[in-house]
Amino acid sequence: MPPTRLLGICGALRTGSTNRMLLGEAFRLFGQAEVTLADLRLPLYDGDLEDQDGIPASVDRLASQIAASDAVVISTPEYNKAPPGVLKNALDWVSRVDGNPWQDKPVAILSAAAGRAGGEASQFALRLQLNPFRPRVLAGPAVMLASSRSAFDADNRLKEERMVKTLRDLMAGLRAEIRAA
Repeated sequence: MPPTRLLGICGALRTGSTNRMLLGEAFRLFGQAEVTLADLRLPLYDGDLEDQDGIPASVDRLASQIAASDAVVISTPEYNKAPPGVLKNALDWVSRVDGNPWQDKPVAILSAAAGRAGGEASQFALRLQLNPFRPRVLAGPAVMLASSRSAFDADNRLKEERMVKTLRDLMAGLRAEIRAA
């Protein structure tokens, strides 16, 4: 049986972001899988650019990665009560490719933020933004990591056992959703 293929999408571009660390923890707790990390350094969506040059190769690569994965895990920061622009831009670009790589794709959403709500508004907005694509977004358990700068140890592992359990439960739900597909 081939290994499960997971695509990780981090809404933060910074290498040391807590969302990138949270994504790493999600993959660790998921268990055995072939993991690919998406690159959201895409040009800003511009209809004129699309008309002139077509879909950029970087967007085609992202759409192909989504299509080839068994499931997608998205970790989003919260910028001004919403997902970051790079994440929305990626969704906008992928909506322009032929076909719909998100259709029926199992998706788990995580968030890490400095604030007390842990990215709750960002997750809510992201779920709305994904709706037109019709993926199978897991309803929960909700993984919203508050005060994220102090949530990881020196090895980038979550310190709080309750959060580890919640993330482990979400990854178990993702495994079950993949099997049901």
